[in-house]
Amino acid sequence: MILRARGFTLIELLVVITVIAILAAITVPVSSRVIQSGRAAGCIANLSSLGTALNLYLADHNGIMPPLAAGRQSVTENIPVIDNTLNAYLSDLRVFLCPADNLGIGTASGTSYYWNSVLSNQHVADLQFFNSGTSEIPVIADKQGFHPYTANKVNILYADGHASQNLKFGTSQ
Repeated sequence: MILRARGFTLIELLVVITVIAILAAITVPVSSRVIQSGRAAGCIANLSSLGTALNLYLADHNGIMPPLAAGRQSVTENIPVIDNTLNAYLSDLRVFLCPADNLGIGTASGTSYYWNSVLSNQHVADLQFFNSGTSEIPVIADKQGFHPYTANKVNILYADGHASQNLKFGTSQ
């Protein structure tokens, strides 16, 4: 009995290629979403670290919020903003850069985040912003909609210390 090697038929090859193409079409968007979700989580961790640094600042300044501008266009501008004020309270300055900031906004301006300048010079116990409670007062937020797979595309640090993807303010009495 003679055994002959049998090759793949054209139909079998086409089926295998089609299956691989379908798996790739499913995998690429899912992996992109997972990567972006990871970057959004990293951003929330950065905001939490900035909240800790802000609390250390408040402890050193009798509970008075820092007098900061919302942001700046370039690191060469000599105005007080979060990255040149809270940097003394942080061991890792990478927290000023959102992991999803692919536009280089943070690198050019010193941070990927805006400060809510309405809160500047207010005492933390008397914060006023659109008649909101502290859990609804945004303190620091992304400069751009860096997070395409979240509802508001931005992450926010609130006055009570929690960071979230949910924008909310002005609903408390």
